[in-house]
Amino acid sequence: MAGGGGRSAAPVEVGIVAFNDFHGSLEPPRQSVVAPDGKGGQVQVPAGGAAWFASAVDSVRGKYANHLTVSAGDMISASQLASSLYLDEPAIGVMNRVGVDFNAVGNHEFDRGRDELLRMQNGGCAKFTAKEPCQLEKFTGATFRYLAASTHEPSGATLFPATGLRSFGTGKRRVTVGVVGLTLKGTTDLVSPAGIRGLTFADEADTINAAVPQLKAQGADAIVVLIHQGGKTQGAPDPNGCNDLVGEIRPILSRLDPRVDVVVSGHTHWDYVCDWSAVDPARPFLLTSAGVYGKELTDIRLEIDPAAHRVVSKQARNVIVQSAPYTSSKGPLANTPLFPQFAPRADIAAYVQRYVDASKAFTARAVGKLSGPASKGEGPESNTGGPLGNLIADSQLEATRGAGAQIAFMNPFGIRAAIVPAADGTVTFGDIYQVQPFGNQVVTETMTGAEIKAALEQGFDANGPEQVLAPSRGFAFAFDRTKPVGSRITAMTLDGLPVDPARRYRVTVNGFLALGGDGFSVFAGKPEAVTGATDIDALESWFRAMPVRDVPSEPRVSSGAAGG
Repeated sequence: MAGGGGRSAAPVEVGIVAFNDFHGSLEPPRQSVVAPDGKGGQVQVPAGGAAWFASAVDSVRGKYANHLTVSAGDMISASQLASSLYLDEPAIGVMNRVGVDFNAVGNHEFDRGRDELLRMQNGGCAKFTAKEPCQLEKFTGATFRYLAASTHEPSGATLFPATGLRSFGTGKRRVTVGVVGLTLKGTTDLVSPAGIRGLTFADEADTINAAVPQLKAQGADAIVVLIHQGGKTQGAPDPNGCNDLVGEIRPILSRLDPRVDVVVSGHTHWDYVCDWSAVDPARPFLLTSAGVYGKELTDIRLEIDPAAHRVVSKQARNVIVQSAPYTSSKGPLANTPLFPQFAPRADIAAYVQRYVDASKAFTARAVGKLSGPASKGEGPESNTGGPLGNLIADSQLEATRGAGAQIAFMNPFGIRAAIVPAADGTVTFGDIYQVQPFGNQVVTETMTGAEIKAALEQGFDANGPEQVLAPSRGFAFAFDRTKPVGSRITAMTLDGLPVDPARRYRVTVNGFLALGGDGFSVFAGKPEAVTGATDIDALESWFRAMPVRDVPSEPRVSSGAAGG
């Protein structure tokens, strides 16, 4: 974008390193980033790991004399075991060492409740959860600032500051970047009510628009929004593309004050870079998201006119944090020369290793054997559970037979990683913890056949991204996306017989779904609810019950008019 005339001096360059949804990923997550290979195809790039991430941040920051490092939420929780066992204290420790400046609160920041989140900021060893704090070191809190512009206490005050300012240069060359950070209004649907009791979450666009003039009045030359909400692109994956972006971020963007310069988004675990002026010329900001688990970061370059007090040029690109090769559910995945490979930063690697070593008594314990890799939906299919989703549903069904369970469902967005057993088939506790790091208990409740259909329909409604629930063995359903919303489930069977809309069935889901999480409100408030084991205990018991557990292979969900 060209700047206006009358500039008395060259613009001041400011670099912003942005990321989102780190989720305590201390070690490489054994996942890839899918990117164009430059030849019309795609390449999978092994990526992530805190030490590699730190090196990538340093590499980008090294380009800029003036720089800022920011996160759009979910930095903690739903984390790897080496972080989760220690209440994500090491994730905060990593980010302190990386040099983060601001982090917007995401929905997962509230998983352990308000008081524990405040401890993440302020430090200390007060105990607010079942786990012991400060097990390996005294926790001093985040050196960066949490921002929570839309999260209000009963008094009306925000839980954390709404905004922050960072200035660069002196005299006539001094420029200031204003930052507003917030989570999604729908956080109440994603977090246990006990964790957010007394808190309210305001409208995102209204909150941002109220903050912009305040930041301008405080001298902000550029406005950067960190929002824990996002979208997804369509078609072939492209970390720097913006093809037909859809999602709950769009109606927020359509209402934003045009003085916003950059929107750093998250929540959907998707990667994109959008010049929003191509979508809405009245709102020429950049929209970015850097995927998930520290596998990418965004390099944002602003040029700010210090005399006109505005941004005159802006660019962004996603940088893949290529790290160590690994073996995926589909076989070995090697490094590629198409993208830079980062070396692990030594101080971060040593810090992480301390926590990894301490957690090995948990992670290395064998829980059973599996006949082969159990994959989950990836890329465009990430809204399906795949064979692993079916396996998890089977484990939860078996764990709740005593409560009368006949059917179980697993939400694909609650599956964090595939299971790739060792060469002899061994699966460890660390393997299954990577899959389900939430500690949800499973809940068995009574639903009519009509209510089961209504719940499945919610996976295909217009509220939020599509999500195809993974069913337990014996249950099958078919869907047709061409049908109207509310009529897309075309068949349901249990043990080969049609599901009776009027009959009562015992259905098991995880506690998150039982509270209406992920938009599946039909599961909430059902009668005769019985709370059972944790999801990870159910999965471990499922493995232990057989010498070798087979990966489910039979079709349970089909697209079309016929069921079964």
